[in-house]
This record gives sequence, C-alpha cells and structure tokens, in this order.
Amino acid sequence: MLNFFSALIENPFLLMALAAGFAASFASGIIGSYVVVKRIVSMSGSIAHSVLGGMGVFLWLRRTYGMEFLSPLQGALAAGLLSAMLMGWIHLKYREREDTVIAAIWATGMSIGVVFISLTPGYNVELMNFLFGNILWVSHSDIALLLSLDVLIGAAVALFYRRFLAICFDEQQAALQKVPVHTLYLLLLCLVAIAVVLLIQVVGAILVITMLAIPAAIAGTLTHTLSRMMVIATLLGALFTFLGMYFSYELNWPPGATISLVAAVFYCFNLFRKRQKKRIS
Repeated sequence: MLNFFSALIENPFLLMALAAGFAASFASGIIGSYVVVKRIVSMSGSIAHSVLGGMGVFLWLRRTYGMEFLSPLQGALAAGLLSAMLMGWIHLKYREREDTVIAAIWATGMSIGVVFISLTPGYNVELMNFLFGNILWVSHSDIALLLSLDVLIGAAVALFYRRFLAICFDEQQAALQKVPVHTLYLLLLCLVAIAVVLLIQVVGAILVITMLAIPAAIAGTLTHTLSRMMVIATLLGALFTFLGMYFSYELNWPPGATISLVAAVFYCFNLFRKRQKKRIS
C-alpha cells in the first residue's frame, strides 16, 4: 500500500486518474440511486452503448475534416443526451414497451458507431479506450469537464430532489399532485446520460453499468432513505475506485476492469451478508 501512495505522489497521471474516479463516483452514487429505485438499469445500459455512435461520428469528423475541437467524449455526451430524449419520448408518446425501445436505441447507436469507425482513417485507439476504459488516459480538460458535469448533476438533483422522488416511487400520485411527470422523466434520463459519460472515462462504455448500478444496489440494502442511499453509494463508488486503482497498480491489470471486478466482489459479499442475516432472523 505504501508503494501505491508513493506512486500517487510521484506520478501525476495516476493522481489524475484517481481524481477522475472520485468525480465519477459522485455521479454514479447520485444518479445510480435513481436508476436502481426507478428500475431503469437496462435503459441506462442502452444509453451507455448507444454513445458509440456519437463517439464514432465525432472522431470521423475530427480525422476526416480536421475539426480538432471535437472529441469522442463530446460525441458521447451528445449521443447520450439524444438517445435518452428519444427513448423517453418514444416511451411516453407511443407507449411502446421499454424493452423494445431499449433494443432499438441500443442497436442503432452501436451500428452508427461501427459504420463511422470503419470510415475513420488510422488506428482508433481513442475509441478503444472509451469502450474498454483507460482511466490513466484522462487529461486536465477531461477532469474539468467531469467536475463541471458533476456540478450540473448536483444542482439538478438539489433543485428537483422531491419531484424526482415522487416520480420514482409513484408516478400516478405525482401526476395527481400536478407534478410535470413527463418533463421530469425526460430530465432524469438526461442526467443518466451525463452520468454514463462520466463513468465511461473510468471503466469504459462496456462496463459502465457496473459502477452505475452496483454501489447504489448495495447502498439500497443498508438504508431505506434515498438521500442516505446516495451518500453511501457515492462513498462506495469512491472506495471501489481506490481499491481498483490499487490492485490495478499492484497486479498490472487494466484499471477500469479492475474497478468493476472490485465492485462485483463487494456485491457478492453483500448478497451473502443479506442471506446470512435472513437465516439468523
């Protein structure tokens, strides 16, 4: 452990990676709690995979037309927000089954991404990092963007906390109380998309659901209050990030995948703890 702390002091890239992980943990703890309570984990997975389309398009524009101001992360944010709005609008407007909408958005986004990746000249190492995660790759601008999105998420949740709480637990009752359920539902999906983009920087698009759902799922077994659930989930996300970075450093494993494995191990232990508690009671 001392070697790891020494490496943090001596290696700024490692320290920045840890900072990015903590920033992402805030988003995963807050939004992940809503995702678990609202039971839209699969919908979040669809958003996470559909962002490949935006990353592919933005990278293609950057490489082909020299638009250096564009980045795959910006494309991921644009595609995530678009897919969230589209998914919510189709569900509310046409009352389609959510699993059908999820499959359609998932397949379309990834298909667009594959097409534009194939058209992009050169080796697309950037997209590989976003797909499979490479937290050691973050830059100062990425950290600034992550913190800005964290502030946006925190402000939105602070402003609409009670209303989000209402639509998560009883949409019909919220509608009777004149709460704009549809608008808040779309806003919540947009916040999920922002959280997904934050987590992509840490564990990649493929493993993003691990960090979005597992800390909140564990926290939900430790408290029955949503605000406490958010706090516990945020702390658990930070713990998983730290331990994942530590084991990644010691074992020379990929950081994103290691963080996800640590979260999965804690989830299994928590399931065992719950089962033992039921047997005792």
